[in-house]
Order: sequence, then structure tokens, then C-alpha cells
Amino acid sequence: MVKAIRIHETGGPEVFKLEDVEVAAPGAGEIQIRQRAIGVNYLDVYYRTGLYPAALPFIPGNEGAGDVIAIGKGVKEFKVGDRVGYAGPLGGYAEVRNLPAAIAVKLTKDVSYEQAAGLMLKGLTAQYLLRQVYKVKKGDTILVHAAAGGVGSILCQWGKALGATVIGTVGSEEKAKLAKKFGAKHTILYRSEDWVARVKEITKGKLCDVVYDGVGKDTFPGSLDCIRPLGMFASFGSASGPIEAFNIGVLGQKGSLFATRPTLFTYLADPARKTKMARDLMKVVADGVVKIPITGRLKLAEAQKAHQLLQGRDTTGMLVLVP
Repeated sequence: MVKAIRIHETGGPEVFKLEDVEVAAPGAGEIQIRQRAIGVNYLDVYYRTGLYPAALPFIPGNEGAGDVIAIGKGVKEFKVGDRVGYAGPLGGYAEVRNLPAAIAVKLTKDVSYEQAAGLMLKGLTAQYLLRQVYKVKKGDTILVHAAAGGVGSILCQWGKALGATVIGTVGSEEKAKLAKKFGAKHTILYRSEDWVARVKEITKGKLCDVVYDGVGKDTFPGSLDCIRPLGMFASFGSASGPIEAFNIGVLGQKGSLFATRPTLFTYLADPARKTKMARDLMKVVADGVVKIPITGRLKLAEAQKAHQLLQGRDTTGMLVLVP
């Protein structure tokens, strides 16, 4: 028996229950890992609240890192003792879990368990946003909402390294300092400033090539007013709630804009693409281009507290649970 957080009904952080669970032997094509660190993401909130449906009861969590302790039939790419990280199916908030081998990634010696637990889902999200959804290049101007957060901190660092001018929206002066440390050239306090007007001022009316929006309801449709004609709106999260009643005609009215609502797991579905994405991410981390700031460590039993901090927007950088 191992400890895990289970959800028997959707709702607030109080629905998390620390329980003893049995973990079966890994099935064909699976590996079993003892987790050393578990990533905490807004994706976990979506599942906990029922915004993303899952069969009850379930163990939340889609990101983590640890050691391979057992191998299922047919698995040849891993061996017992390998250090791995993953962004994958539910089941992360547990001391031990089974995982499809196809979604796991071997960790390089330059990447710690905690870094991996903070970068797999968030870092791979940043990879597809910056290198696939819109290929950021030197001279671009990009707007990153929640620039001091998990994904935002990586987008700022990597975007700057690619030669873009990064504008970041944040909720406080403290977060503004962090966002600038991460690479944002300009920061906007969205709670006290007209952030759309500030973007227009900063860009001298030229606006942004792409807006990366993980906030959702509170930043829509304002994000569209920050994008140059033929630019891209990439909505990858809903921290403030989902965007409702999207009128596609607005894209034409605001300059023939492109808009997308991508998900990481669509991009990871192709094993070859997943491997390429992971190598790209590991390289920028190993080279020091992207640093993974672990700003909060809590015990697995403190998952409720982790979600309270997350939803209160009281987190910066990466928050991890340690079994």
C-alpha cells in the first residue's frame, strides 16, 4: 500500500483525501515509478473542480519525476533505476504510480527530480507554444499573461533567448520584479493599469505578434486588442475561468487574427514529436537558457494547501509536492 490523494467528488481543495491505495504491477507497455517530486498545475484544478471530467474516484496530477522500480512486458527503452520525468495521464498525486512507457522521458544528469516535476508539463507547454503554435523569432514582440507563474516564467526566459521582446502582465510589484528577472522587458500590473492601453503604448501602436494567454475569462477579449493584423492568439489555459460565447467573426474584425486552443497532450500523442520536444526542452535547461525556479515545496499530504495557494494566485515559479 502507498499513500495517494484521491477525489471522490469534485469541488474545492477540501475534496482531496489522503488515502492508502494499492498499486498493481505495471501492465504491458508500462513502467512503475517511485515518485520523488510531483508537479502542481492549474490543470489539476480543472480536474478537481470538474471543468475537465474524469471518472470518480480518481487520483489527480499529470506531472512528476522519480525512479523506475518495475518494468511491464514489452518495455525495452527503460530499466529499473532509470531517472524519468513525465507529463501524462492522471495519477500523479501518489508515492508510486504506473505510467505508459511511451510518455516517460529519461532525465539528463543536469536536471533534478524537482526541476523535472516543475518543467515537464509546464516546460513542454512552453515548447509547443514558442516553437510550434507560433514560431517565435528574433524581432518579435510577445505578450505573456501571468508572466511570473509556472508556464509564464519559462515563456519569458525562452522567448527572450529566441530574440523576442517580452511584455508580461502580472498581479503585483513583487511579481513584476520576478517577471523582469525571467526576461520580460516590460511588465504591466493588470489589476491597476489599463493593460491593453499599455501594450499599445509600449509597442507604439504596432501591437504583438502573439499573445500567450493562460488566464482566460479575465483577459478576453482584451488579448485580441493587443495583436497585430494576422497575428496569433494562443489560449492555453483558463485560470480565471473559461472563455465563453466566442464569436469567431471578431477575429476578422480585429485584423484577420489567428486563434487556437491547443492542449499539450495532443502534441505529445506522437512519440517522435514528444521525443523531439523533450530534447529541445532538456537542452535549453542544461544550457542555462531556461532556469526552473522551484519556489514552493509541500508534502503530498498538503495538497489542499497547494491548491489554495494556486487558486489564490499566491504562487510564482514552480510549486511541487514531495512524497
